Amino acid sequence: MTSADLDRSLAALGRPFQLIVTGGGTGGHTYPALTAIRTTSARLARLGIGLEVLWVGTATGLEARVAEREGIPFTTVATGKIRRSSNPLKLASPANIKDMGRVPLGAVQARAIVSDFEPDVVLSTGGYVAVPVGLATKFCRRPLVIHEQSVRLGLANRALARAATRVAVSSESTLPLLPESVRSSAVVTGNPVRPEVLTGEPDKAIAALGLTGEPDKAIAALGLTGFDRTLPTVYITGGAQGSVQINTVVRAVLPWLLTQANVIHQCGAASIEESRKYAVQLPDDIKPRYLVTDFVGPELPDVLALADVVISRSGAGTIAELTALGKPSILIPLATSAGNEQEHNALYLQEAGAAVALLRDAVAPEGLRDAVGPIISSPGERQHMAQQARALGRPDAADRLAEVLLTVATTK
Repeated sequence: MTSADLDRSLAALGRPFQLIVTGGGTGGHTYPALTAIRTTSARLARLGIGLEVLWVGTATGLEARVAEREGIPFTTVATGKIRRSSNPLKLASPANIKDMGRVPLGAVQARAIVSDFEPDVVLSTGGYVAVPVGLATKFCRRPLVIHEQSVRLGLANRALARAATRVAVSSESTLPLLPESVRSSAVVTGNPVRPEVLTGEPDKAIAALGLTGEPDKAIAALGLTGFDRTLPTVYITGGAQGSVQINTVVRAVLPWLLTQANVIHQCGAASIEESRKYAVQLPDDIKPRYLVTDFVGPELPDVLALADVVISRSGAGTIAELTALGKPSILIPLATSAGNEQEHNALYLQEAGAAVALLRDAVAPEGLRDAVGPIISSPGERQHMAQQARALGRPDAADRLAEVLLTVATTK
């Protein structure tokens, strides 16, 4: 179906488009869903068509807070977390049995929700809450699109893959990993990235973080007056809450690293005081090139634009942003990520020449130094890695996913 044909089909609806979104628990499931909602709404608005959305999630998940903040109608269903184990006997734990018993209740509740709302399409981005809603969608004979953010299907999306009208995946490498019976319904969209992430400007980061001129209160204790713009800039993050593992390894190599680069280190609220005390003790000649902060907020797009190299975890959202922006990276997977998805993500970028993956025993000062040294010392290597990352990126992923949703809904 061409875009013009799709527009005509949408115009023929003669009413607002009805969309149910389900998924959440973590930012990796929640923010792609939010971006898809915003992008779909904008696409419909250009045609003069409204969008009515209902988000189905859990009361305690991140999606509840995001939906409230965005003014998106929200409702809940019963669900349960399945605790993974390599030991089959442990899968039959009392907690798992109890939670498994909540899934049928959730499916009954979800069936009522889907039946009453009568969506044109349902989007599932994963998480345990998606399973009962997806099953109810199939039962009510409504189109279901599932979106997978990681290289390998998550547990919820694996359960729903055969019930889905379309399986949207984030990379070509996922296709051969899909069950053969669902490959014909798969489409590569990429993982939606927040549009603002793509609009950063390096000089704005310099201003926002106080790296020139008078330092603000947050960095006054460090005596920070500015970065050396002739050196590359490394952005280090362990996610919004920070990472003790990453912070510890970075601290061990920091004096050396600051002789080679400027460093912006987002360490998390729990580590900020310890990190500041350490920073004060740095030699005076390298201290001005280091900024440690507990959190990077609205200025994140500009910080990413400024960064020549990123050291971070390898969650699906992070991978989508790094590849869309074309950023060389050192990736330190979270060992406890569900299904070991972060390691798969990191290896995927490493195999493409876009990143270096530090796994298990390599997450040590020597390993980090060996990984980052050749990158920050060679502009040519950074340029090559940036090109390889950009080749994997899909900055138009949100538009692609919105197109899939609208096409599925209007194809009878």
